[in-house]
Amino acid sequence: MRILIVTAGSRGDVAPFTGLGRRLLDAGHRVAVAAHPSFAALVRGCGLEHRPVPGDPQDLLRAWSRAASREEARAVTRAYVDGLADGVADAVAAGCDLVLTAFGPAPLSRAAAEASGVPVVGTYLTPSFATGHFPLPGAQDTGGLGPEGNLAAGREVVRRAEQLFAGAAARLRARLGLPAGPPSGGGLRPVFHGYSALVVPRPADWPPGVHVAGYWWPARPCGWRPPDEVVDFLQAGPPPVFIGFGSMAPGHGERLTELVAAAVDRAGVRAVVQAGWAGLSGCGPDVLAVGDLPHDWLFPRTAAVVHHAGAGTTAAGLRAGVPALPVPVMADQPFWAARLHRLGVSPRPLPFNDLTAEALGAAIRACLSEPALRRRAAGLAHGLAAEDGAAVVLDHIGSGLSG
Repeated sequence: MRILIVTAGSRGDVAPFTGLGRRLLDAGHRVAVAAHPSFAALVRGCGLEHRPVPGDPQDLLRAWSRAASREEARAVTRAYVDGLADGVADAVAAGCDLVLTAFGPAPLSRAAAEASGVPVVGTYLTPSFATGHFPLPGAQDTGGLGPEGNLAAGREVVRRAEQLFAGAAARLRARLGLPAGPPSGGGLRPVFHGYSALVVPRPADWPPGVHVAGYWWPARPCGWRPPDEVVDFLQAGPPPVFIGFGSMAPGHGERLTELVAAAVDRAGVRAVVQAGWAGLSGCGPDVLAVGDLPHDWLFPRTAAVVHHAGAGTTAAGLRAGVPALPVPVMADQPFWAARLHRLGVSPRPLPFNDLTAEALGAAIRACLSEPALRRRAAGLAHGLAAEDGAAVVLDHIGSGLSG
């Protein structure tokens, strides 16, 4: 079967699908991933076909920050989403028998798949259906709302997502000669969520056909080997702390580099600092700056992971069984940060807006000085190791896409 995976966004929105795609490939399917051009090397390096969709999320973040008005920001967003719609349509038209779609581009994937007469399955990385059990990621208030408030907050998150893609989806359906249809991915069934029920249990009030499959672990690039300088640094002293902010804070590299160096010095630890979109660099003999490295290789070799609490980095830290210090910035990150704290594998989150060298240094010390955090992290990692989220999707495809 020819399977097309459609996704959009930052690296964390793409990497898990390399793992799912590789499992599908190993099962005998032909697999392509439709993603932004900046992720072509990542996708192809994992042995999968890459089909480009226009846009660069890093440029989009910069454009938002430079926008002089709300109207200008809306225009930038519309251009990005319209380009994405055209790219998704072209990727599907290039040939496939099944589309697996991330949540964001789901309405575009549904339209393109309908035009080509192929089925669509939702493959979402974060909870995306409103529930009374918790506010969805991205809700304005992340606690104390109660069941009715949680449900209302979740519906508002879904509504905002619908609004973001509604215009592009309507224009795409018209261009493809399709009748007007539902603008969002909210009505799509079946949907598989690529995280563990040990981390976020499936709410009982979710509709039938909406599943929690388990994590889809990113694939390592074919033939990957760790850089010598990283191996040497790890062997030269005690396990370091990992510090990285992923796709957050572009353009703040110099300030964050100085802040991180001062915090590491205050905490009395060694650190591996990932450059990310912020462009962090190393400062001092006990700090090594690195580019993209497979988290499944690096994180188990660290004493703790300090990160922005994106879904993918959160998952990698849990898999490694080491304590976390979440520094959430936006979107779904406060949700995952709060979840880490609730699971007992991290101290209280340190919001990015409250980040100082003093606060970060103290939080790192707190993270490392509490043995219970490491014990609980190791126990949760043991449970995650027994799961196989990709197999759930494979079984569904093998059963003829029913249910």
